[in-house]
Amino acid sequence: MKNVRIIPPKPKENKKLRVAAYCRVSTSGPEQVRSLEIQISAYTKMIKGHPNWVFAGVFYDIESGLRRSGRKSLDKLLRKAAKGKIDYIITKSISRVSRDTLEVLKIIRFLRERGINMHFENEELDSIAVDKEFEITLRGMLAQDESRNISENIKWGIQRRFERGEIFTKYKNFMGYTCVDGEIVIVQEQAAVVRNIFGLYLQGLSLGQIKSYLESQGIKTVTGKDDWNAKTIREMLKNEKYKGDTMLQKTFIEDFMTGKKSKNIGQRNRYYVKDSHPAIVSVELFDKVQEEMAQRARLVHKDNGAVEAKARKYNGKYLLGNLLVCGACGAPYRRRTERGKVVWRCATRIEKGKEACANSPTLDEGWVHASLEVAICQNGAYDEGIIRNEVDKVQIFDAFIIIIRKNGSKEKKVVPERLNL
Repeated sequence: MKNVRIIPPKPKENKKLRVAAYCRVSTSGPEQVRSLEIQISAYTKMIKGHPNWVFAGVFYDIESGLRRSGRKSLDKLLRKAAKGKIDYIITKSISRVSRDTLEVLKIIRFLRERGINMHFENEELDSIAVDKEFEITLRGMLAQDESRNISENIKWGIQRRFERGEIFTKYKNFMGYTCVDGEIVIVQEQAAVVRNIFGLYLQGLSLGQIKSYLESQGIKTVTGKDDWNAKTIREMLKNEKYKGDTMLQKTFIEDFMTGKKSKNIGQRNRYYVKDSHPAIVSVELFDKVQEEMAQRARLVHKDNGAVEAKARKYNGKYLLGNLLVCGACGAPYRRRTERGKVVWRCATRIEKGKEACANSPTLDEGWVHASLEVAICQNGAYDEGIIRNEVDKVQIFDAFIIIIRKNGSKEKKVVPERLNL
């Protein structure tokens, strides 16, 4: 006969619980911050005043409850719990932990697997109880739906303001402008930098060259940094606010849960407000810069409304590099120095040999300057500013060139035999 000995369970040790609390507010407004301070103080006093509890900290975040990203204290709390340094967590409500139902379930299951209870005060629920998971899920869904309603109401209000032409007047770090009493006003010292950038671009400098110039002059960015970013300069040159106008709803949020912004390229209405605030550059100067940017990008506007980019790179160093085009193969011309002379030659011929483009002449730079001077410049001297504003391109054929103006007119020049090097 088998001998069975019953081993009774060990009585639980009457050890103190390591208790932590979690708080969260959505914004850093004065009222929200005050509420957070009260919660932190109350939880600290509650935990330290309990005879069977050990204070394990109060963790708090000032972030949206919809998204986990940015909530560093919640992550820190869960890491500490995973290391076995917390036994019990108190929080005000389910919505304080998260307004994402799936996120709430992940957190309470993560804690339950480790034998850690999270107590929700408002709902009087304990996450450790498996039979309470459905109720917690239901409450979480209500909190998530409440966030959706709030988001829809905010979007509706913003849309109405857009329709009335009400612009945003709380800009931070906006080169050339600041906001005073709800109005956008010009910062003259910064505005001078903005005008200089527009001017340098029209003089033919590339974004990289403008960046280098600003840094060489010790001109700081709007945030006080020494290093400029070429992308930032490009966005400044494209920003309609510098001519006193405002385009509203350039971006929009597709999903209130993720909060991800998308560029509005026609999915939503956009609202253009003219003369919404003081301008730093004239409309004429701004429009010239946009034309120059389009030309440098080599945008081709077709009759059907489509826009295509030519496969040609902008030459920020030499103006002729943006104008001279081989009439035989369509390739751009490149500048070279041969036998002490500066000449321009078809890129196809340079890269693949004369056989690849046999009918492309090599032209002396001085002759090209002289031809453009006579055809375009009226002041008796070669002027790159005039050439840039007047000439669209110069097509080069075996025995002649065709100068094509931006207004569509054309002029033919015969290439002397001695220049076909």
